[in-house]
Amino acid sequence: MAKSTAKNVTNEGLKGLNIRINEFGEIDFSIQLEDVNQFLNKNLEDPKLKHLQDDLLQ
Repeated sequence: MAKSTAKNVTNEGLKGLNIRINEFGEIDFSIQLEDVNQFLNKNLEDPKLKHLQDDLLQ
């Protein structure tokens, strides 16, 4: 079986993001959660809202 030569590619908007779970089960981010949400809103399409966008275009 051949080894994979794919490299991890990180989007510039997520540089420096580290996520870990602490001993209490809480999620700790190395950057502000609002910054993560803004990145996701800008770069991802929400499949649950797609039908609303389709209705607006008609």
